[in-house]
Amino acid sequence: MSVSASASGRRVLVSGASRGLGRAVAQAFAEGGDRVAVHFGSRADEARMTLDSLAGSGHTLVGGDLADPAGAAAVVDAAAEALGGVDVLVNNAAVNIRHPLPETPYEEWVALWQRHVAVNLLATANLSHLVARRMIDQGTGGRIVNIGSRGAFRGEPDHPAYGATKAAVHALGQSLAVSLAPYGIAVASVAPGFFDTERVAARQEGAEGAAIRAQSPFGRVASAQEIAGAVVWLASPAAEWASGTILDLNGASHLRT
Repeated sequence: MSVSASASGRRVLVSGASRGLGRAVAQAFAEGGDRVAVHFGSRADEARMTLDSLAGSGHTLVGGDLADPAGAAAVVDAAAEALGGVDVLVNNAAVNIRHPLPETPYEEWVALWQRHVAVNLLATANLSHLVARRMIDQGTGGRIVNIGSRGAFRGEPDHPAYGATKAAVHALGQSLAVSLAPYGIAVASVAPGFFDTERVAARQEGAEGAAIRAQSPFGRVASAQEIAGAVVWLASPAAEWASGTILDLNGASHLRT
């Protein structure tokens, strides 16, 4: 049985795992018996907190700037060395900085678009290449799960580069799903709506918070753990036939056909 066909004991790299959804994803894999490489960009202390929270043993911290192609390569090399290979990649690292067009000066607009493309799209593409090549060489198959967004379909008027790059991430995942299937590598994406993390805690107060919760007929937002559970399933042996999917996780707040 290949490593990727096992339900536990896999070697998992989670990008952007210092807090929020990345932390929840790392915790969910560890609770299932997997070993996790916790990637961070600049939040080393928070990443250490993530590492310390993981069940089991054999986990590792990996720091690096994914916007730099050489930095991405160093992250994958360090994770593979520490874990003895990589069986699952979760592309979670992203930036999401407000920049509505009517209010944003051109120079700032250009810089923010470049930053969003570098981290949200190109880093995802580069990590996917680096890890998939290792999976092919290992001959054991594998899983890649991308964190997309409801905003790719619903629109992000205050964060247009975020919505656009997440749409590109969805398309990238579908292209790779076809390309990598002959090697036993399944690729899928999740498209979460609003979910609860430290970063957005302030937005859930007052009238804005009420409006956000009202987007879903359930009258609430998701937990990071709910999104993480879907990520773990898409990385599981049972989910191979879901390769190429974009899984909506938005509590019926945005419906598409």
